[in-house]
Amino acid sequence: MKKILIIAYYWPPAGGPGVQRWLKFVKYLPEFGYSPIVYVPDNPTYPIIDESLLNEVPQNAVILRKKIFEPYGLASIFSKKKVNKISSGIIPAKQKQSLSEKLALWIRGNLFIPDARVLWVKPSVAFLKDYIKDNEISTVITTGPPHSMHLIGIGLKELTGVRWIADFRDPWTTIGYHKLLRLSKYAKMRHKILERQVLKAADEIIVTSNSTKKEFETYTQKPVTIITNGYDIKPNPIFKLDDKFTISHIGSLLAGRNPKILWESLSELKNEVLDFTSSFQLKLIGAVSEEIVDSIRSHNLLENTNLVGYVSHPEAVSHQQQSQVLLLIEVDTDETKSIIPGKLFEYIVSGRPIIAIGPDKADFSEIIAEANSGIFITYSEKEKLKQAIFDYYKAYLNGSLRSEVKSIEKYSRRNLTSELANLLSKGWE
Repeated sequence: MKKILIIAYYWPPAGGPGVQRWLKFVKYLPEFGYSPIVYVPDNPTYPIIDESLLNEVPQNAVILRKKIFEPYGLASIFSKKKVNKISSGIIPAKQKQSLSEKLALWIRGNLFIPDARVLWVKPSVAFLKDYIKDNEISTVITTGPPHSMHLIGIGLKELTGVRWIADFRDPWTTIGYHKLLRLSKYAKMRHKILERQVLKAADEIIVTSNSTKKEFETYTQKPVTIITNGYDIKPNPIFKLDDKFTISHIGSLLAGRNPKILWESLSELKNEVLDFTSSFQLKLIGAVSEEIVDSIRSHNLLENTNLVGYVSHPEAVSHQQQSQVLLLIEVDTDETKSIIPGKLFEYIVSGRPIIAIGPDKADFSEIIAEANSGIFITYSEKEKLKQAIFDYYKAYLNGSLRSEVKSIEKYSRRNLTSELANLLSKGWE
């Protein structure tokens, strides 16, 4: 078995989509002749905990842990609840940020570059440089965000000459929330410098979308490979659907993802369509910002809304498989065109129709079309959205609401791991 070292921040019991990607790669890599060694923090500050994911860690996996110092103790100076929300990605719009939130964001964006895990870089490099030599490891993979993981990769590359692959689950300087971090000119420049250094120093780069690949290829001559996220659940499951016409969103619904055209459409359908009010339910599973709840309330939808909150991954899968329609929402900006939400693939394999709302020419719109799994709508297409909901509602009433999914097998976690193994094999040729 060929040894590879994977450096990650998010690992069970961390919850959320960020942990799934490498948890599944670690599960399947041994089938392709690779023995993964995973290096993670010993005492991390995870904003979301999902104990159920501990059961998915392979029993024979080698997990290295080293203590990390994270400056979240400073949260006591402000509102700890608000700082925890910020660390989990729930960042209020600039005009709605309180003084404590502004200060916390300024500290997060300007004193800890690229992120609050940067203090783990030097001790990790010092520890891993000897481990790599002692265990004859020839390939290291770093996965971010947090992008501090890639700075560990730079350090190990410089000290050991190890082959280094940088995996970007999301973009770096072009990700949408950077605009909310109140970055100084120096901080913005520093982020860009570090991003370019990583892209030029890594031997190979992995991204999850075509747009990110195109972006990074303007900064580096190093090979950039697309390996998307995927699914690891049984296709076409047998389950009992919700009795109500449920439209469900799985995952965090942040302030920037406030689809007012959806609330308007649903509100109008309540007024115009007989029995829609008594049949319809909006189910939100995961963290939901106060701004979203306010919008739902202002459109007279709160009585139809079930705010479930965060649940374990198995429970989330159960919700999405039982729902009549699944909702996918991305922020309406150029920066988010490259974002392909990890839950998309589990949505598709569930066989439930998807209503996706996002920026024009979003990368995930092509995947939905190819898989024949639903409809993609831009923020300027309210009438198209309203008609789609009504059509799905009519199909629900006559018992024919489903999607005929195709071209999905390539997104299985095992097949995606095969793609990763092909990339890794180049280092042993």
